Amino acid sequence: MSKQNVLKENNKKIYIALIILISAVLFAGYIPALSGLSSYMTPPVALFLGLAFALCCGQAYPSFNSKVSKYLLQYSVVGLGLGMNMEKSLASGAEGMSFTIISVIGTMIIGWFIGTKMLKIDKDTAYLVSSGTAICGGSAIAAVGPVIKAKNTSMSIAIGTIFILNAVALFLFPVLGHWFNMTDQQFGTWAAIAIHDTSSVVGAGQAYSPEALEIATTIKLTRALWIIPLAIVSAFIFKSDSKKIKIPWFIFYFIVAILINTYLLEPNGWVEIGDFVKGLSHKCLTITLFFIGAALSFDVLKNVGAKPLIQGVLLWIVISVASLAYIMLW
Repeated sequence: MSKQNVLKENNKKIYIALIILISAVLFAGYIPALSGLSSYMTPPVALFLGLAFALCCGQAYPSFNSKVSKYLLQYSVVGLGLGMNMEKSLASGAEGMSFTIISVIGTMIIGWFIGTKMLKIDKDTAYLVSSGTAICGGSAIAAVGPVIKAKNTSMSIAIGTIFILNAVALFLFPVLGHWFNMTDQQFGTWAAIAIHDTSSVVGAGQAYSPEALEIATTIKLTRALWIIPLAIVSAFIFKSDSKKIKIPWFIFYFIVAILINTYLLEPNGWVEIGDFVKGLSHKCLTITLFFIGAALSFDVLKNVGAKPLIQGVLLWIVISVASLAYIMLW
């Protein structure tokens, strides 16, 4: 066996060992004598371990990594719904929902201008980066890309750009939230609007507080529903086929889970069931962040290029500052 193959096999073993380590530490929380260990495996730590592995060893099992991160995130988000109350969720998310329409439309317009007019990026890539920033990161790009008949390279560049900024956001936003002395309501709303991908929104909210997590998740998933009208509008703009729209069904399952908890578990005193599933979902979300970090290799960074990253950063700064000002001063 060549040295290169030996190195790949060793990297795969490290990858598997890290998954086992992270899972063992998290689920040690169910063992009374070891319950304190789980507090050390926070969302930023899991993401950092994934990033460290990808940057040092490259990607291991990329197809498996991508599928697991996608589905584990969706199942975990649905599980969070079994620990949430519908009336409280609607009340806490009302403020963010009122800002959604303006922010989505504004982000698309500003992103298009920065990308095509200022940086002269091809229209498909600029549109996809704007879509990912406006709504829900990679999910929006994956939904809109086929509708506008974007090339795989454009989709890869856009997803890579959003992915890099998501990783930064997970570390940066909780620190800024505490620095600005933001309430749980304020931080949850800000994270849901200014952070691109659902996974990083959930991770940042989880790192801030349980209340911020619920608010951020509710607003972000409500915001994610805008994938559908955006895809339809995109089909008309690019004169494409609107039948290719991918509907994020897990959002509807999340709402069903909240309804089950609100009108079945809570009235019958079965809240322990919802709390258990919610706690399990928290742990699975942390594991998801490792998979997401493990996908950000040097190859991904090289493929992104400078201009799309500049567009993503500039657009991110605009939406972050604007939404922060709205939330803090309103």
